[in-house]
Amino acid sequence: MTSRPGTHLHDLTALEQAAAVRAREVSPTELVEHSLARIEALDAELGAFLTVTPERARAAAAAADRAVLSGGELPALFGVPTAIKDLNNTAGVRTTFGSAVLSQFVPQVDDVVVTKLAAAGTISLGKTNTPEFGFPCYTDNDLVGPARCPWDPSLLAGGSSGGAAVAVAAGLVPFAQGSDGGGSIRIPAGVNGLFGIKTSRGRVSNGPLGSEVTGLGVQGPLARTVRDAAAMLDAMAGPVPGDPYWAPPPPAGETFLGYADRPPGRLRIGRYLESGMPGAELDPEVRAAFEDASALLAALGHDVEDLPTPPMTEGVFPAFETAWALSATTLPVPADQVSRLRPLTRFLRDRGLALRAKDAMEAMFTLRAFARRFVQATSGYDVLLAPLCTLPPRPVGWFSADGAEDFEQQKRYAAFPAVYNVTGQPAVSVPLWWTASGLPIGTMLVSRPADEATLISLSAQLEEARPWAHRHPALW
Repeated sequence: MTSRPGTHLHDLTALEQAAAVRAREVSPTELVEHSLARIEALDAELGAFLTVTPERARAAAAAADRAVLSGGELPALFGVPTAIKDLNNTAGVRTTFGSAVLSQFVPQVDDVVVTKLAAAGTISLGKTNTPEFGFPCYTDNDLVGPARCPWDPSLLAGGSSGGAAVAVAAGLVPFAQGSDGGGSIRIPAGVNGLFGIKTSRGRVSNGPLGSEVTGLGVQGPLARTVRDAAAMLDAMAGPVPGDPYWAPPPPAGETFLGYADRPPGRLRIGRYLESGMPGAELDPEVRAAFEDASALLAALGHDVEDLPTPPMTEGVFPAFETAWALSATTLPVPADQVSRLRPLTRFLRDRGLALRAKDAMEAMFTLRAFARRFVQATSGYDVLLAPLCTLPPRPVGWFSADGAEDFEQQKRYAAFPAVYNVTGQPAVSVPLWWTASGLPIGTMLVSRPADEATLISLSAQLEEARPWAHRHPALW
């Protein structure tokens, strides 16, 4: 088997790689070796991976080679390299959760999403970089340091799926799995010029161990193209017995990939620029990206209008902060190891442990009541349009070393995405804008609950009108 002449393997999309495998134009081993070589050559500068698993990947690729040669039906993404975020358990593979405290932890079970991606034929090359327990909206830790934006490695890659986004944007893998509890797929997608889907609550299982007590965190894909992300979502989606939430599947015979090839029709799109976050001010580049996306949507025939009132109220932010701190109270960290946690993690843990049960329950009630009101108030719109971050990508070291101040900076920087973790609605980041210095700035689209189909169809229309997959950082 040989690769296509004149084309680097990392130039191919995930779906193109899978098609080449089925056509015997390239072998899974060739794809895996190509990606491993790029990781070895580039990742020291980028920090995309916490753990690389070449032996496991090569063994899986060799087995895939034999399956191709034996003939028969192959899964849709068979032989395509990918990577798993290091917040997800992988049986037999070190899983650190971005924390030095768990630097040697090796789970005995796979998360459901890991199993599903393997069943779809993908081959994981390792675990992508994530901040400690996924709390920050940037990626840095005491294990390998920061994940750096491939467009300018002096800048942070966003988080908490920063390593996954870097791996895709740098052509180390064609797509990667991420998770999103307050913007953690959308933010790094926007920073790195990718398409990322924060899925509906219950679309992808967090099993078998994910408690989902707050209901904020979901799994989703990061990819260079809408079609790749949709295909990955098809592989990841679906509940398992015991899940507390279920998003209804597409109608019989439909796939998310199919929606990427279907026009969205004329949509009513409500846009807004006011996050409601005190102290959050939009950079002119972010505003320009937002206005450009609005103009493009209008040019494509959609009805774009300002929301009559800002969608957020200040009251929901303290409740979200309480829920965020609550999730730090059950970290698997022995008491004698707490001092090894990073300042932000310790700050959130201490804040959560200081809460009264009444305060915690009232915060969760506030979030649920807000979500109900918000979804009802915006139900007349097919899609909402908003910024992601208030500022362009931040330099490495920009966030404070003090946990409390770090948290306040993050609130002002990532003022828009978290509301949709509260409501459970699907949301995407689309890479439509690049600054004069060549940095991507993503913009957020949101649809009604469980309606990824509309977002995928609309995003594919935007991608056709303003292609972005050909844009690559200089190191490509």
